[in-house]
Amino acid sequence: MKKAIDEEKIMAGGWSRDGAVQNQIDASIEDAVTLARSRLPSGESLTHCEACGAGIPVLRRNAVPGVRLCVSCQTAQDQE
Repeated sequence: MKKAIDEEKIMAGGWSRDGAVQNQIDASIEDAVTLARSRLPSGESLTHCEACGAGIPVLRRNAVPGVRLCVSCQTAQDQE
């Protein structure tokens, strides 16, 4: 049993240098975070929802810079 575990460790690392797998994981996470941040709204928040026209509360506008939708419309969009 111990031999099988040792072989799995060798196969998992393959011929890559030490830390290469972790570096690849870190790079993938960094890319995903960058993509997610690029999709966040920016700029001045709207006072009224661009989808339904309902007022967007000041606290939401302050919490989410560049917000363009009310909570209801944002929730519906997120579920799509």
